[in-house]
Amino acid sequence: MRSFQVCRCGEPMQFAERVDPKPTGSEVLLKVLAAGVCHSDLHIWEGFYDMGGGKILRLQERGVNLPLTMGHENVGEVVAVGPRARGVKVGDKRLVYPWIGCGTCKVCKRGEEQLCMSPRFLGVYRDGGYASHLMVPHPRYLLPLGKMEPLEAAPLACSGLTAFSALKKLGNLVKSEPVVVIGAGGLGLMAIAIVKAMKGKGTIAVDIDPEKRAAAKKLGALAAIDPNAPDALAQLKKAAGGGVWAAIDFVGNEQTTQLGVDGLVKGGKLIVVGLFGGQITISLPLIPIRAMTIQGSYTGSLAELEELVKLVRNKPLPLIPTKTVRLEQAQDIIKDLKAGKVIGRRVLTPA
Repeated sequence: MRSFQVCRCGEPMQFAERVDPKPTGSEVLLKVLAAGVCHSDLHIWEGFYDMGGGKILRLQERGVNLPLTMGHENVGEVVAVGPRARGVKVGDKRLVYPWIGCGTCKVCKRGEEQLCMSPRFLGVYRDGGYASHLMVPHPRYLLPLGKMEPLEAAPLACSGLTAFSALKKLGNLVKSEPVVVIGAGGLGLMAIAIVKAMKGKGTIAVDIDPEKRAAAKKLGALAAIDPNAPDALAQLKKAAGGGVWAAIDFVGNEQTTQLGVDGLVKGGKLIVVGLFGGQITISLPLIPIRAMTIQGSYTGSLAELEELVKLVRNKPLPLIPTKTVRLEQAQDIIKDLKAGKVIGRRVLTPA
């Protein structure tokens, strides 16, 4: 088994080789066919989150231990199963749900393992898919691909799921109002595609990169706005029909979240997803006066991923710009993500 590991945060990942693991109990061993590279991987590789005001939160303080094999957007082929694994067989190709909790706490029992306080997330707390093989603790986390190719399916485990869960938090606004998508990277483009599949009103993309704005328009965004333009807020309100009812911030820095808040109409809703970091100041009386909702969203549940896969099977998504690269190039992709050079998604192929 080959894997590409983070051994020291901020330093180049290293290859490691060991004997292929053997599944026990309900475990399932997969040969990795596709592993998406997510912006969250950049934060894990760097080893911290910017909390604003000069404060940082180190991932090791959250229980992330090194060396770590990253990769939480995975599709694999089953090559071995434990004696208590049911419902899968050798040769099956499956999409892997990575946001695995402890399974026993109140959060897990209500079906929101992604919010568990004792998580076992693949690629974060347990080794993930930047490898030739991946061990999954139970078959319940393996979803059939249907007619999807591994390249299409892999990003659904995080990019697709995170966008879908954030959109669901907007409720009926997706159908009645254009959704402002702040950040037209992999997540933002996925959100634009999913809104079309949901037969929503449409989307308005916001990004500083003209290439990403062009990609958003090509995918079907109603408008694409440069947030650095002097009249960016006025453009945003005009494109939304006078003010923003629904917005998702896939960047999550001080400027983008402030723009989202400033654009909201009375009763508007902003979902914050991105983890770039920083802090904003909001006058507390304005929250009730404007009846605004600011809500965080962290990935999504297993049930939501099942719902998304069903949606995609019934109505295939417009394919966002996606390129495959060899596993050996993982460090180069992390570097490109940091520099903002990736349009759409990159997917590693270990074979």
